[in-house]
Amino acid sequence: MMRSLWSAASGMIAQQANVDTIANNLSNVNTTGYKNEKAEFKTLLYQNIQTRTTTANGEEKPIPAQVGLGTRVMAITSSFGQGPLLASESNTAFAVSGDGFFAVRREDGNTYYTRNGDFKLSIGNQGTMLATAEGYPVLDTQGQPIIFPAEVTGSNLEVASDGSLGYRDPQNNYVALNRTVGLFQFNNPAGLEKMGSSLFAETAASGAALNEATANNVQRSELRQKFLEGSNVQVADEMVNLIIAQRAYEMNSKAIQASDEMLGQANQLRR
Repeated sequence: MMRSLWSAASGMIAQQANVDTIANNLSNVNTTGYKNEKAEFKTLLYQNIQTRTTTANGEEKPIPAQVGLGTRVMAITSSFGQGPLLASESNTAFAVSGDGFFAVRREDGNTYYTRNGDFKLSIGNQGTMLATAEGYPVLDTQGQPIIFPAEVTGSNLEVASDGSLGYRDPQNNYVALNRTVGLFQFNNPAGLEKMGSSLFAETAASGAALNEATANNVQRSELRQKFLEGSNVQVADEMVNLIIAQRAYEMNSKAIQASDEMLGQANQLRR
């Protein structure tokens, strides 16, 4: 009887993690560049009750009797499907159409990757720099921060679909900056480590970052200026998943109650 208690308890723990994942998706439904997450489960060890027949020969049964010992969370996988492109009034708002990631550099000196293209112009000692809302510099195809000359402002900056940067001078002539926004891809983006603030870190599971400007056999992404990529969370689907997870949690709790009542009845047989 204790087997059922532990199995049902493991189911409640797993479904709680499932609900936590769904809640995180719903809380980020309006987060720019957020990617939907899904909890995946696996069975625990199986206990062999009977593998041989009860005959005198004791031969192996064609189908043994095995009882599972519950479940646990195997992985929480991010779905990197394309999110909707939402119009923005900012000239420094970029959306990626494709599989590419922006590269940014944090204060620890390491490079991280994001789909959140809601960038700003940060004015510092080195000049005007393209940066995230937290102030992290955005990197170009050479892995260097993008620093603009003094003539570039938030109103005259232009970005082509291939990420090349330029601006309009006072005579409305286009001036190329000979800099390109860096876009990077991964063989297994689901293997990226989530760092918070919509940032991802490269891991052995994701593989090394592939620079779209230099890598062969990768489909180039496109940049859309004055657009932002919205979250790819589908609220209706998440609400359905939430109801299913809640019902599974309740059924596991019912299994614990039933096991407890059966143990109580077994204990009363002595009286």
